[in-house]
Amino acid sequence: MEIQGKVALITGGTHGIGAETTIKLAKGGAKICIVARDIVNAPVIQDLKNIGATYYLIKADLSEETACKRVVEETVSQFNAIDIFVHCAGSAAPGGLLSGAREVWYSAFDIHVHAIFHLCLAIAPFMQIQGEGAIILISSAAGLRGVKNALAYAVVKGAIPQFARTLALELSDKRIRVNCVSPGVIRTRFQDYLTDRQVRNNIENRIPIHSEGTPEEVADAILMLIRNNFITGENLVIDGGMTMRIV
Repeated sequence: MEIQGKVALITGGTHGIGAETTIKLAKGGAKICIVARDIVNAPVIQDLKNIGATYYLIKADLSEETACKRVVEETVSQFNAIDIFVHCAGSAAPGGLLSGAREVWYSAFDIHVHAIFHLCLAIAPFMQIQGEGAIILISSAAGLRGVKNALAYAVVKGAIPQFARTLALELSDKRIRVNCVSPGVIRTRFQDYLTDRQVRNNIENRIPIHSEGTPEEVADAILMLIRNNFITGENLVIDGGMTMRIV
């Protein structure tokens, strides 16, 4: 899919991977709609102004079904289309079966799984009318392996690739492609809780190429999946080889 002139809806687009994806799409000539819980004074807004991008901001809590519907309606009202949908919104969900709170479990499903369902349910009909579309869902390497003290997060992230594969099959004859990206350890504010010792352990012992990933590298992969019309139903793992290790 050519990005120039297309309308891109990006959730969680104010920081990290979402912000880098937003900037790269804007530089490619896309019209941008950013959805986030907090959009006031986000640095990405100034970046969009500097580029001269056409953009629109929506503040919303995507754990609510009505908010998901409103986001899609506002985007279509503003730009008359949604060609690209990138779901980067998410949050941490710490705790295990015995150590975690029930509220964390349900909240994780609301923002990571239910929001995707409600957004795609609202977006797909517009893409079908347009005759094509590209949907990219952001999962995590955590969804491929068990993660200690992050039960809800690992489970919901594991659900996203399966959602993408199944939806890709359903929408393929409508020329709507659905793919997933699963980043590993990426240097964003999401990793700020890591101690220096944990960072060193990741680089020295867990990641075969001995470096953390960057939001730019993940965003590059997202744009590749958007542009390549022959890729659908895939889960692209971007983790420096971390999940392929057997020792």
